[in-house]
Amino acid sequence: MSQSLSAVLPTSLASLPSMASISQQALSELQQRFLHSEDDADLPIVDAHMHFWDPLHNYHPWLCDLPRIAFRYGDYSALCQPYLPADYQRQQGQHRVVGSIYMEAEWDPTDPLGEARWISELHQRSGWPLAMIGQAWLDRDDCAEQLAGLAAFPLVRGVRHKPRTLAQQDYRPDHRLPGSMQCERWQRGYALLQEFNLLCELQCPWWHLPDAVPLLQRYPGVTLVINHTGVPGDRSPATLTGWQQAMSQLAAFPQVSVKISGLGLPQQPWRLEDNQWLIRQTIELFGAERCLFASNFPVDGLVTSLDELFGHFKQATADLPAAERLALFCTNALRLYRVRLPDATAAPG
Repeated sequence: MSQSLSAVLPTSLASLPSMASISQQALSELQQRFLHSEDDADLPIVDAHMHFWDPLHNYHPWLCDLPRIAFRYGDYSALCQPYLPADYQRQQGQHRVVGSIYMEAEWDPTDPLGEARWISELHQRSGWPLAMIGQAWLDRDDCAEQLAGLAAFPLVRGVRHKPRTLAQQDYRPDHRLPGSMQCERWQRGYALLQEFNLLCELQCPWWHLPDAVPLLQRYPGVTLVINHTGVPGDRSPATLTGWQQAMSQLAAFPQVSVKISGLGLPQQPWRLEDNQWLIRQTIELFGAERCLFASNFPVDGLVTSLDELFGHFKQATADLPAAERLALFCTNALRLYRVRLPDATAAPG
């Protein structure tokens, strides 16, 4: 990292300014103001999927190790520097982002609880994030111990473990790939989530989404959240048709929600014309009550700015009723991630 970049980015929790979480009363007032005005400037946003990290002090293999891994957006060396709440807030422009949900960021897999501790300290110092998704390895022998440890942290609402996947040309519905959703060990870990009141965040390419159907049938008490709009990939007609069919299968289960995020294309700027149909089709399939807008920042900063991204999301839904837009941008995230706001704003201790 260059000296100029490191000079402007905070590199430790101690250097963060003290902030405060928004109070329930203040948020309720913002929500009512938007419902009355229907003015985008009044729309409160809870970013349902984003990351903080400090690879100068914490070990994230993909951010710290060389050579870099293959990545769907290409060269990501610009991400390999600290990204903390003040950095996010500097980038949000005029949008009213009142809080965020933290998504695990491929922390050292030998120390999954270390990430939960670090994020808890970040919250205590800054008021951000409002809740978090931890890292767990559902097919590991000590899965129950990991889940119990994560569930003990007040901010943790669920876990993500990206199941192993096959290339599209190699996929068969009857595969039994170890570490995939069709692996018995992975399924046993999934079943444990209900015991610990944890939801499951699912990130896989769209052709693997039907692998989740038996799990949804067998364990209806586990909430499943599809990451990154089901990862549609390219925009060819065959891809969009396959994506739509796969997403339709999961939309039939009421315990499934989807985060509209991660829609960038490699080596291209984020454009609404590439994504408008995907956004509206997702909302049509799942309903506005089961969709959430999310930035995936700083990762999607490789293809757009945070200010532009929320602007695109607002433009894509401009004709929807105000109550539905408020749900998509704010209240669905608060409900799904069981966010508890303070009654009155107070500086974190």
